Amino acid sequence: MLPSTRAAQRLSNPGIGISGIRTLASASSPLRIALVPGDGIGKEVIPAAQRVMEAVAPGKFTFVTLDAGFELFKKTGVALPEATVEKMKECDGALFGAVSSPTHKVEGYSSPIVALRKALDLYANVRPVYTAGPAKDGKLGKHGVTPLGKPIDMVIVRENTECLYVKRERLFQDSAGEKIAYADRQISERASRRIGRLAFNLAVTRGRVREEKKATGAPIYWTSKPRVTIVHKSNVLSITDGLFRETVRAVQSEERSFADVDVNEQIVDSMVYRLFRDPENFDVLVAPNLYGDIISDGAAALVGSLGLIPSANVGDSFCMGEPVHGSAPDIEGKGIANPIASVRSAALLLEHLGLVPESVKLISAVDAVLNTDLLTPDLGGKSTTKEVTDAIIKEL
Repeated sequence: MLPSTRAAQRLSNPGIGISGIRTLASASSPLRIALVPGDGIGKEVIPAAQRVMEAVAPGKFTFVTLDAGFELFKKTGVALPEATVEKMKECDGALFGAVSSPTHKVEGYSSPIVALRKALDLYANVRPVYTAGPAKDGKLGKHGVTPLGKPIDMVIVRENTECLYVKRERLFQDSAGEKIAYADRQISERASRRIGRLAFNLAVTRGRVREEKKATGAPIYWTSKPRVTIVHKSNVLSITDGLFRETVRAVQSEERSFADVDVNEQIVDSMVYRLFRDPENFDVLVAPNLYGDIISDGAAALVGSLGLIPSANVGDSFCMGEPVHGSAPDIEGKGIANPIASVRSAALLLEHLGLVPESVKLISAVDAVLNTDLLTPDLGGKSTTKEVTDAIIKEL
């Protein structure tokens, strides 16, 4: 049974969410949202996002807090309880905080966020990377431009279920006693096709939104036709990346609305170079799992901090918001974690649920705060998590 069975039963006048897929709209009873704080600062930024959601849409939600993470594994031997997965399937959406997965092998441990994506078939990780909007005087502030002095507005669409993240690794010894490690990489036509469709849908939807903004005089930072850039390494990995490239390209012929989307390609190493040289030339990027993970974290440097970058793990009928940053154990408990990535992830969740005006209002409130001096230390400020959250709520 799909995780959004409860949601589907209440579907009414659905809208178009971040994936271009039909989503929940208004419901007669509150929407049930799962909160999975996880490890480290996840336990600080997810409650902040909950406060903002309650402020922007009073009475619209009920929340249930669920367990997962490496800290839980150390206590119980289980990183992702089956009860957490089953309770999430009864919810309309979710927010996930962070996880402290170790860099060395720990017997019996596997990342709970990777497992959740597979269990709920959240096959896309959608990561918007954009500079803040203008201040009230209409001028772009410090966080309204990249280090190159230009605003950007791109989305990185990362395939979420395959590539090297299938976690099939083996360790052998050769005849000389030297260790050799192997890892299987999986790229399927099915997964590549559906991530490609999501990327094209997103490009078309963003194009429509830009036209609406243009009609109202609102600033837009992408003035060309919608564009999908396919990121791959098929010059070396001709079979696996070749299949990804060819399948995503073929998606364009499946729908008439996709015909107006420009399609180009970037070899992944060249993509990293261009990301930092001319990021304003990208609209929607689509990539296999590993490449998408790397370039989206790198793109955070363009806007100032990982603490600003949201994401949404998206399936055909369920969405789980997730800040891109990690558990940050070095600042855990100090009350200075940046809540903005979690708040923006909540805005993505609101949009997916059909609460578009509330999502827009929340994003505008964050932009307003970014144009003040109320910033956490990662952005060069001295404010606390609570002070930034309070400021966002005040803007609402």
